[in-house]
Order: sequence, then C-alpha cells, then structure tokens
Amino acid sequence: MLGLTVFLGVLLFLRELGSTGLVDETPPLFAAAARAMAETGDWLTPAVNGLPRYDKPPLVYWLMGLGYLLPGQGQWNPLGTWASGLPSALATVSVMVALAHTLLRWPQPVDGSGGMPRWPGLSALSAALAFALSPLVMIWGRIAVSDALFTACVALTLLLFWQGHADPARPWWLPWPVLGLAVLAKGPVALILVGLTLLAFGLHQRQLGQLLQRFRPGWGLLITAAVAVPWFAAELVVQGKPFWDSFFGYHNLQRFSSVVNRHLQPWWYFGPVLVVASLPFSPLLLLGLVRSLRRPTTTSPRAPELSLAPFAACWLLVVLVFFTLSATKLPSYWLPATPAAGLLIALAAQPMEAITGGRIDRALGWARGLTLLLGGILAAVLWASPHWIPLIQDPEMPALPSELLASGLVLRAAACFTLLVALGLALWRWPLPHLSWLLALQLPVVLFQTTALVPMWALGDRVRHLPVRQIAAEVVRQRQPGESVAMVGIMKPSLHYYSRRVVLYEGRTPEGVVNLTDRLSHESRAGQAPRTPGEAPTVLVVIDATTAAEPYWQGLGPIELARVGLYRLWRLDRHQLDARARALVASGGARLGWRDPRPERY
Repeated sequence: MLGLTVFLGVLLFLRELGSTGLVDETPPLFAAAARAMAETGDWLTPAVNGLPRYDKPPLVYWLMGLGYLLPGQGQWNPLGTWASGLPSALATVSVMVALAHTLLRWPQPVDGSGGMPRWPGLSALSAALAFALSPLVMIWGRIAVSDALFTACVALTLLLFWQGHADPARPWWLPWPVLGLAVLAKGPVALILVGLTLLAFGLHQRQLGQLLQRFRPGWGLLITAAVAVPWFAAELVVQGKPFWDSFFGYHNLQRFSSVVNRHLQPWWYFGPVLVVASLPFSPLLLLGLVRSLRRPTTTSPRAPELSLAPFAACWLLVVLVFFTLSATKLPSYWLPATPAAGLLIALAAQPMEAITGGRIDRALGWARGLTLLLGGILAAVLWASPHWIPLIQDPEMPALPSELLASGLVLRAAACFTLLVALGLALWRWPLPHLSWLLALQLPVVLFQTTALVPMWALGDRVRHLPVRQIAAEVVRQRQPGESVAMVGIMKPSLHYYSRRVVLYEGRTPEGVVNLTDRLSHESRAGQAPRTPGEAPTVLVVIDATTAAEPYWQGLGPIELARVGLYRLWRLDRHQLDARARALVASGGARLGWRDPRPERY
C-alpha cells in the first residue's frame, strides 16, 4: 500500500512538474534567491534582485538551491520550475506516505462499534489521498514557495510525537530535530503550532503529565535549538538589525498582530476555508471532527495507540484558532491543517468498511449524501461553464475565456465530478465488499487533477506567464552595456528571474515616474550602480498597455523595441524622463517616495 501511495504522489505532484513557468508573484522570488545561492556560493543570506530577502528562513532556499547545482539546467530545467518546485512536491509526497504509514501501523477503531476496519490499507490510502486532493494541496504542492515544506515538517513532527505516544519503545527524541527543520522552514510559528497541539491533546486526553514525562521538552527543545538556532545566530551577526526588524518584527510579529499587504479578512475567514479546502469531502471532515472530540464513555483515558482521531482534531483546531486570531489571513495559512483533515476524513468514513457490517448510522448517511450533493453541485457548475466563462475579464489574460472554452478542459473536469457522483450512488445501492466507498470517490478526483487541472495550469501559463518570459528574452537581447532595466505598472518578479538582470519595479501611479528617475541616479544594490543621465543616457522600461496609456507616460518619445501581449519594451531617454519627473513634482502631482522605509522590497 505504501508503494501505491508513492505512485499516486508522484503522479499527482511530480508529473510534468517543470513543464510550466514560475507563477507570479511570490514563486519567482523564492526561485531567484535559491538560484543565486547556488551560483554565488552564499548559502547564508537569501538575496533577490540585488537585495537581501528576509521573509523566510533558509531551508526551502537550500533545498531548491541543491536542484540548481545540478548541471545542464538549460536542457532539463529551462523554466526553473523543476528545481524550485521539487521541494514542495517531495514534501507533499512525504506527508502522504507518513499518513498512510501511521494508519497501516496503528489502525484506528471504527467509531461506535469498537471494532477495527476490515482492510486498514484502504483507510491508510484514503487518508493520504484526502490530504493530497485538498484543493489547497493540489496547488501549493507544485509551486516554488515554502508553505508545502513547512506543512510537511509540522506534519512529520506531530505524527512522530503521536507515534512516540502510541509506542513507548520508540526513541523519545525523534520529533525534536524535525521540529528544528520546521523552524528553519518558516520560523517560530512551528513551535507555537506544535506546542499548542500537544497541550490541547494532553488536556483532552487527561495525559498532559505523561506527555511531558515521555518527550522531555527541556532536552527536546535543546535538540530543536541545535538544528535551528545556528543559522539565525549567524544571520544576526552578519546582517544585524535589518534582519531582526524584517524577519522577527515584520514577517512574524507584525503579520500576526496587524494586517500587512492588505490581507484583511473577517474573523470567520477560516471557517469557509476549512470547508473549501476539503471539497467535496467536507461533510466527512466535519463529522470526523465532531466525533473525534467526544470523550470516551469510561473515566479512563483512551489507549494511546487508539487516540489518533482526537489528536488530529486538536491539531486541526489549533491551526484554526491560531490563524483566526492572526490579523493577517491568507488561504495558505490553512495548509498545516490539511494532513489532520485527511486523517479525520478517512477515519470518519471507516464505518462503511467495518468488520461488523452493521447498518450505517444516520449521521454518516447524511455526511455521505452531502458529499455527493457537493460533488453534484461542482459538476453542475462546471457543465454550465460555457455560460459563465465568457464573463471572466482579466486584463492580464484577455484570451483566457476563449482558450478555456476551446480546450474543453472545464467540461472534462465536469465529467470527472459526474463520475464521482455516479460511483457514489452506485456503491451506496450496491456496495462491493472489497472496495472502499471513499476511495472510489477519490479516484475521479485523481483523474480530475491529472487530466484537467494540470492541463489548465499549462493553459494559464501560456496565456498569462509566457508573455513575461518572452519580454524577458527581449530585454536580454536589446539591453546595451550599462543600461538599467525597469518595469512599471504590472510588476512581475519573473521578469528579474528570466532576464537575470536587476529590475527596478515601480507601480502605476505618477509617483513611479519620479521614483524611477531618482533611483536610476542614486540607488545602489548588488548588480545596479547609480549613474547620471550623462553616464547612462537611456533606460529599458517594460510597461503594460494600460500604464502606457496614462498621461504621465505619454509624450516621452519612447523607442518601442518589442511588443508581446500586454507588454511593451521601451527605450527611454533619461533627460526627457527627468524633465517629466520635475514637472510632476512641481505641479504637486507626485512625490518622491522610494526612500521611505518599506519592510518588503525587491
């Protein structure tokens, strides 16, 4: 069964991994920093576009960088997504294997019967797929960011803790170095999530004292610190206050205590995310969550080896409560809860495969029915796509509606969810003794991911990201020695990644003109030296069509060198650009703002 789990993981997350480009906005920043580490040999401080990048610890950059060290990148990794996406894919597959292994080694009792499942392997595979087929995991498990790696490190840490609780013969120290890796993946939040989960589980099971005695947190945290602290200490010595203020002050404390980057969401935001992240199996998740938190009927605590369901429930609820309290909220914050959700979904479905062969209870019947209803709704919405796809209007992808309709991929997705509903109804009426109802419903979702979602991803890459790669190639071809490169309006970090040039980014406002002229003359960063208009009379500017139509970019006499999709490549005379900037400042239409303190800059 573990072999089948690995096969499905490879199929879902490694197949065609490098066939599409980097997805703006964040993945190119991670990929560029990792590639720079491999090329410069500086494995201490991540740097992007000539500036240090303090937002995440280095583990994900190190793993990506190992991929960039391999020779022949131009042949097998031309788009950069194989080396940069591989850590996310492998981390996701590792969680699938860990979930399956846990349920194979420690089968859990069927709720309400006290019996064990007939075929633990089916529950194990269903748990792995319930995690992997989460809409969030299907996306983040293939892209070049740190979230999938962090999720894997937290999941492996918590599963090792529970396994050590279930089997006293296992070494007590095993989870602690993995927790150190989790800290190196995203920071101190790993300590909080793991610590609160163990605290909640110990209190729920009335075994907190036993857990503390078993895992020796004093010594354990020393092991974790031995893994994680050296990099933080070295970075503080080398970078000092900027690193402290940015990483600890902005990216950790401020993200929790205040809204950053306009990621303001209502307090109940993660309620809908919980439901959406497990579609169409969310009813089983809710049922499993409720049932797992019920205390045993006896006063004695549940046997440790039979306590995986309440452990998963505490794990999920800690993520829910902690990030609900956070002022900044993003969908990716839910990812650390998805392995727990996979366990709860699989365990909730176990009575359908119980040895008792008894009648399915009413609550489980409702959960099954609602799962099929949600699958039917998804299928109906997808079948109706010819009516709503033309309503999609994205200025960066004007051809997307016509391309989607012509591809037939959305209707292919509709067929997959229709198959899910048909199988669910057929097995409800004529159950097969050797087939899991849940697993049968998961297989059409596997089919959806491999035959519809991945091709849609490729289509989106061709429509949205290919023009950026093409304009980046034009930048490389047209750039003169000593000529700076800027991008104004739509800001795509992938332009820096694919052009391998420092790019000065400015937004769509008139302030962008003023900032750009001053930055060309005064800003210094690795790969970008300040030059006067006399020393460098022109600048290459990548500008989108909407921004180019703004009055403050008109009348500058640009030489248009290339046009790809929305993007134009201009060569601008810096004297004319300077004159326009002075006029904007004199009229009060813009101010110089790039020197203002900014916690995030690339």
